[in-house]
Amino acid sequence: MKFEKVIVEITETHVGVLTLNRPENMNTFSSKMAAELTQALLELDSDPEVRVILLRGAGRAFSVGIDVNELEGKTAIEYRQWIEKMELPLVTISKLKKPVIAQLHGVAAANGMGLVAAADLVIAADNARMGLTAINVGLNCVGPVIPVARCVGRKKALELLLYGNLIKPPEALALGLINKIVPRDEIESQAMEWAEELAKKSPIAVQIAKTSFYHSEDMNYEQQFAYMNEAFARLCTTDDAKEGVNAFFEKRNPVWQEK
Repeated sequence: MKFEKVIVEITETHVGVLTLNRPENMNTFSSKMAAELTQALLELDSDPEVRVILLRGAGRAFSVGIDVNELEGKTAIEYRQWIEKMELPLVTISKLKKPVIAQLHGVAAANGMGLVAAADLVIAADNARMGLTAINVGLNCVGPVIPVARCVGRKKALELLLYGNLIKPPEALALGLINKIVPRDEIESQAMEWAEELAKKSPIAVQIAKTSFYHSEDMNYEQQFAYMNEAFARLCTTDDAKEGVNAFFEKRNPVWQEK
């Protein structure tokens, strides 16, 4: 599929780079960009050459939320369908086999912050800011707060939802919203380096790790162990597991077979 509002590139190092491409609108979510983002995520997930997806924004910001120019003139049912389309990329990420790393620079606000929180991993520039800002214009971020709450817990999630303040990287790191902070002029190179490092791992091991983590997240404690042990047993039967152990004993780099 050819895209207009997102850019897709695949590197020789097995990283699928997905760029939100509405820089003149600070990458606000239009219906078209939301639909293309969901489709691009699914296509990269099914591409055997891609092991890791790197998600970023063009221009000055990662994404400052939903394009309010689309807000007027809808019925309640149409608003429901519209917002579900906007939030579908946030849900889709958790269903992908392959890990998604968000490369955060500038501002991630409202649905943009939700997208960051929904990513599996986040690397942020030291000048980044994020917040659930819709409350400041008489709306709210009750969709984006869902992945945010899974990172930060109930009390802080409600504070972010109700006050709409932007937070800086040190606080986001402390809250578990991001994984690392890098200098703003190094964000592109370090994000790619981090993605490439992950892409060197066994693809099947990474994919089973991610999917098992999400599938077991809402199970009770004992059920989680049973589910994870079954996932581990399946992994042990793969060629990559055997190759990885053999390479360890033979003191060489593994050559992964499974995609």
